Amino acid sequence: MNNPRPTLGRLQYGIIVLTLLTALLHLVLGVRFFQDMQGKLFILNGLGYLALLAALYFLPQFADKRGLVRWALIAFTAVTIVAYFVINDQAMTSPPGLVDKAVEVALIVLLFQESRS
Repeated sequence: MNNPRPTLGRLQYGIIVLTLLTALLHLVLGVRFFQDMQGKLFILNGLGYLALLAALYFLPQFADKRGLVRWALIAFTAVTIVAYFVINDQAMTSPPGLVDKAVEVALIVLLFQESRS
């Protein structure tokens, strides 16, 4: 059985920081555009990041499933990146959007790196 409280090192703190950054950006955009459907999707996306992060490191109920949760977070992040380019075909050059995509790509890299260790 996996340790219910994982040891958090630099890699894990990097994952936490990147996940919180992208979650916060999505939540802020969701509040800003809450009247639109896209705003509600931003909020759901931000909450999804927070829920997966909590399951990955902070909820002992998921200790046995950390590998699965990690892959779910990788998939969730990848879908978010693809959705950005599908939905925002003309706004792809928005600086906040591109910075967030860089954060998400870095998050996937760190999660993959963690899966290999």
